[in-house]
Amino acid sequence: MGKQQSLKQERTRKTVMSVVLAVICLIYMLPILTILINTFKEASAVKSSLFSLPNSETFVGFDNYETGMTAGSYPFWKAILFSTIITILSAALILIFCSMAAWYVARVNSVFCKIFYFLCIFSMVVPFQMVQFPLSKTADSLKLNTPWTIPIVYLGFGAGLAIFMFVGFTKSIPIEIEEAASIDGCGPLRTYFMVVFPMLKPTLISVAILEIMWVWNDYLLPSLVLDLKNGYRTIPVHIQLTTTGSYGQMNLGAMMALIFVSIIPIIIFYLVCQKYIIKGVAAGAVKG
Repeated sequence: MGKQQSLKQERTRKTVMSVVLAVICLIYMLPILTILINTFKEASAVKSSLFSLPNSETFVGFDNYETGMTAGSYPFWKAILFSTIITILSAALILIFCSMAAWYVARVNSVFCKIFYFLCIFSMVVPFQMVQFPLSKTADSLKLNTPWTIPIVYLGFGAGLAIFMFVGFTKSIPIEIEEAASIDGCGPLRTYFMVVFPMLKPTLISVAILEIMWVWNDYLLPSLVLDLKNGYRTIPVHIQLTTTGSYGQMNLGAMMALIFVSIIPIIIFYLVCQKYIIKGVAAGAVKG
């Protein structure tokens, strides 16, 4: 009887936990569901009754999607292209250069490396608003205001978190493996790319996921740095410029439609790769 009662209590506990987690999941999904519902409502209904379901009077079908993608003279696919280029280049630069810097910091026990590491950690707590104006002027003077050069700016802002995670994981790699590669005739670069880099896979994937989600959804940095006069827009910037009319009037229906379209790729990417996030964060922050 005692064993059966214990099993029953365990099943009850699991059921309660499942219900609680389902409610929490629904709460986190509520913003996305709200956006989806409002994509099918006319703009005035979105403003007056944000959380209500569309009815026969407010339902507009896919008109908001059509309006958002065809409004203005700037094609939406061009903003998607620039966002993709910036995201891929930024993530690639952060992964390659930050992992190399972290490997050097983890293996070279010098005062310079310690100071450099702590400066990277400190950069994670510096608010962007403190540097946005000098950054905008510097990026403009150095011609970093194009989709092909702004990834250098993202490299600077993303280096803190990436180096922190890479250093923690690199310290867990036995140095004897690198010494064996050196004995076999491998130089530093060959040792890194053929021995160390493949072993960084868990943290590489985790950092890539976090950085891609950040760069893809970022609005403030592209709006300050990119040369909008030459037609360089990311998706968030395009949404703001396209759906805002004169005197600050906004087409909320079209805005909701474009926002939902823009978050679909990143949601799919996150769902596919989410299992690597906790694994990579734990590997980078706990080990060593």
